[in-house]
Amino acid sequence: MKYAELANSGVLEQPVYEPGKPIESVARDYGLDPTQIAKLASNENPFGPSPLAMAAAERAIKSAHLYPDGGCQALRQEIAGVRGVSADSILVGNGSNEIIELLGHAFLREGDEVVMGAQAFIVYKLVTKLFGATPIEVPMKDFGHDVDAMLAAVTDRTRLLFVASPNNPTGIANTEADLIRLAQSLPEQVIFCLDEAYAEYLEEAPDLRAMITANRKVVCMRTFSKIFGLGGLRVGYAYGDPELIRLLQRVRQPFNVSSVAQAAATAALRDHDFIEMCRFENEAGRAVLKQGLEALGFETQAGSANFVLSKVGDGQALFKELQQRGIIVRPLAPYGMREYVRITIGTADQNARLLETLSELVESGPSVNVR
Repeated sequence: MKYAELANSGVLEQPVYEPGKPIESVARDYGLDPTQIAKLASNENPFGPSPLAMAAAERAIKSAHLYPDGGCQALRQEIAGVRGVSADSILVGNGSNEIIELLGHAFLREGDEVVMGAQAFIVYKLVTKLFGATPIEVPMKDFGHDVDAMLAAVTDRTRLLFVASPNNPTGIANTEADLIRLAQSLPEQVIFCLDEAYAEYLEEAPDLRAMITANRKVVCMRTFSKIFGLGGLRVGYAYGDPELIRLLQRVRQPFNVSSVAQAAATAALRDHDFIEMCRFENEAGRAVLKQGLEALGFETQAGSANFVLSKVGDGQALFKELQQRGIIVRPLAPYGMREYVRITIGTADQNARLLETLSELVESGPSVNVR
């Protein structure tokens, strides 16, 4: 008997997440120097980790023989101070991806429905299907979440509704007024899950804490993988009503966040100079990429996160051409956007190199039909 015959039926139908191609793989495939490869595919911080976080991680590794604090007490207290909520309103996860899965563990079963944007973060769909629920994908409006269409998609079977603002992979953010209207309009059985992974790149992020205080069913999620530069440590958090958080605590694994990750994340929250520098450089890079890509004839959505969305004609073809030249971007066929690539905003040098390489490809004409 084969393993597939023993597996749960849903496992055989479960889509697999396709991560961005690692630098080492591209270097090996094309005989390139890995130090000269620009990875602009996974929305990582091109300036590296927070310096305060690195120092804290180095100290914490000396105690790596000990189990981490299973309750993430120090980190939760630090987050509580930053977010202005109580520590018992906070759950720390192995990246915010784990928190999305914990929501599935706690609230989804076969026959339930989950509402999400058609071009929203693909993990919402993967988690929904993992628990035998049905993803309801709502068409986007101008590359952003259409609040009215999402409300119209809610039924008595809906249990979760996901919105990422800014949205990945399109970069468009919803207004605070739209998000509050959505939270206020949902029926009692629906939990509004607001993904704020890129919120730190906004000058002023929407604030739904009043909705939580008013007993609306809202949970917000953030990550340390983006502006804080800690993607490799896998740490994120949710904040919401303490009753909701207690339910999620029941379904998480013990010691789910390493001691090194906890120490680094706690320190990163205090690294205000680094965060401000990253935000400033990101805004400058966004303007350079939008102007440069559009000058080359590529329709581009600059968005509000740390990446841009560009219509290039054949995203997979451009992805391959750039890889051969040591630049990694993200083709978006899994999102039903075959004509598009997502490009992380890099350092000034990386942005300039990308635009120069694209200019050469455009001038080369028929060698690749990227538009």
